[in-house]
Amino acid sequence: MEKYTEHLEALQGRSKEIMRTMINKAKAAPKRVVFPEGEEDKILRSVQVLLDERIAIPILIGEEKVIREKANALNIELRGTEIINPRKSEKLNAYSEVLFAKRQRKGMTRYDARRRLQEDGNYFGAIMVEQGDADALLSGINAHYPDVILPAIEVVGKKDGLSKVHGLYMMVFKKEVVFCADTTVTIEPTAEELAETAILAAEQAQRFDITPRVAMLSFSNFGSVQHPLTQKVKKATELVKERAPELTVDGEIQANVALDPEIVKSQYPFSNLRGDANVFIFPDLQSGNITYKMLAKLGNAVAVGPILMGMKKPIHVLQRADDVSDIVNMAAVAVNDAQMNELE
Repeated sequence: MEKYTEHLEALQGRSKEIMRTMINKAKAAPKRVVFPEGEEDKILRSVQVLLDERIAIPILIGEEKVIREKANALNIELRGTEIINPRKSEKLNAYSEVLFAKRQRKGMTRYDARRRLQEDGNYFGAIMVEQGDADALLSGINAHYPDVILPAIEVVGKKDGLSKVHGLYMMVFKKEVVFCADTTVTIEPTAEELAETAILAAEQAQRFDITPRVAMLSFSNFGSVQHPLTQKVKKATELVKERAPELTVDGEIQANVALDPEIVKSQYPFSNLRGDANVFIFPDLQSGNITYKMLAKLGNAVAVGPILMGMKKPIHVLQRADDVSDIVNMAAVAVNDAQMNELE
């Protein structure tokens, strides 16, 4: 039956096929995903799917009475799902000490730490992940992006050796899949940060079983325009080639050239890209954010993300407009990240 379901999903489009691959990986070793917005209807509906398909082990943060009443009204069986009210948690004192230790030289008192954990599920969930009481966090269905990112950075932090965390979207069309980064985090990245984004995005593409071909985008093609902005992308490309010599990457390059085999063949035969790029690194947040949203609307692409790259432990952000399928997809991504963390 599962194979038949996968076959039907493949017929429905590339997005179903790609995400089924990620979901199957998640089902092989489900991990604990904490949802700070446990009282939201969409989250509860998503939890039902996660439980039915054995994709993840959900943990809900919120008032238990409220969650159970809503679940009953929605005919959802939580089936032993852990529900945590931060105000009543037996670990509140211990978590408060952890947060205080991390932020005491950033202006936070013990009282502030305890109050923050009681009032903000994103801080409580982030502490759970940091302390190993959950494997991943997924939040944002009813919050602004910074409200999820800030607790994650303050509590969990970025991986050692990275300058920042980076954001990525996977755009799934009927016949192809492309990755866009950075689309959500760094407004004006340096060459170093662009190089980090490219390497992390390529690694993420590989997790979806897609061979990355990275285009470092600009308004110039291989020196056709001499400007500090194009020079930054050129330098970033050189850094990527130094650090990941096995990676197919080139730039600075215009988007249309990165997607046109005929132009590359006739004008830029030296490039190791052949007009078949599938990972696009944007020179700034404005261009990346605008582009992925236009692709979603005008190109009828399914946007999977934002996928937060470079965190020490898996933290991912939902969008306010996400539906149940989007949340399930991101939960599968979070579980896969948790699985990879165990191997590192």
